[in-house]
Amino acid sequence: MKLENLNALFVQQLRDLYSAENQLIEALPKLASKATEPSLKKAFEGHLKETKKHAERIETILKDLGEKAEGETCKAMKGLVAEGAEMMKADADSDVMDAGLIADAQRVEHYEIAAYGTVCTYAKELGLDSAQKLLEQTLQEEKNANDKLTDIATGKVNARAAQYA
Repeated sequence: MKLENLNALFVQQLRDLYSAENQLIEALPKLASKATEPSLKKAFEGHLKETKKHAERIETILKDLGEKAEGETCKAMKGLVAEGAEMMKADADSDVMDAGLIADAQRVEHYEIAAYGTVCTYAKELGLDSAQKLLEQTLQEEKNANDKLTDIATGKVNARAAQYA
């Protein structure tokens, strides 16, 4: 795909995010099944529902632009998901495992916050108000998910994991 203007770059970035969201739709149930802290398990399960909505929003935006939500593979997310898979195979106490799962999940959230921030800016620059609104909603949900993971880590999991030091 030739990226001859901001609109073409916007479409490419949305397709990349669509790939990222779909990779997470596959990964989140695995994280939830490995988590032992009930609030962490619930957070992963809740974010799975949101992630499905995120993918649907991208489909809507691309459809409105006359584009399809295919053609990109998010290599960054592929790597982040692979790191999470490695963590799940580690020989670790359950509290330490939960802390590791949170760390990997927060890397994902930080990547998504950066990516959604970028496409929100592009949508604004392109005057795509409805797309911008949908993307800002997703960006806020990603920030909220990250905050929830921080609360779980600092409120429970990290202190329990530290007992094994």
